[in-house]
Parts: sequence; structure tokens; C-alpha cells
Amino acid sequence: MKIYVGNLAQNVQEEDLNTLFSKHGKVHNVKIIQDMYTKISKGFGFVEMLVKEEAQKALDVLNTFELKGKRL
Repeated sequence: MKIYVGNLAQNVQEEDLNTLFSKHGKVHNVKIIQDMYTKISKGFGFVEMLVKEEAQKALDVLNTFELKGKRL
């Protein structure tokens, strides 16, 4: 299940999301979308989890979770 994660702070790295979501299940892939030219985060990304129940648990727990000063 691919999860959209929005409202990311500029300094959030893919490793941060991987660590956060891994607490709730196996993370398959994490991708933060960046501007093609500046390589600056566009403030959103995707976390892919293979087990739907684990992904739903992560959604339930992390919805509005504050990460580096901004709520997801």
C-alpha cells in the first residue's frame, strides 16, 4: 500500500520517514519528492508498505503526528 505523506518540513529525509513508519510494520520503499533542479523537497512524499494492515495501523497512529515541527 502506497501512503501519501504531506506537509513535510524541508529538513525531513527519507531515512526519517523510514524510521518513523518502520515502528508500525515493514517499509518497502520511501520517496520524498524533490524539485528537479534545486533538489529541495517539495514537502511531500510516499511510503510504501507491503502489508495493508500494517499500513493502516501506521496511518491511524501517524495521522497528524508532528515530525520536525510540522504535522504530517
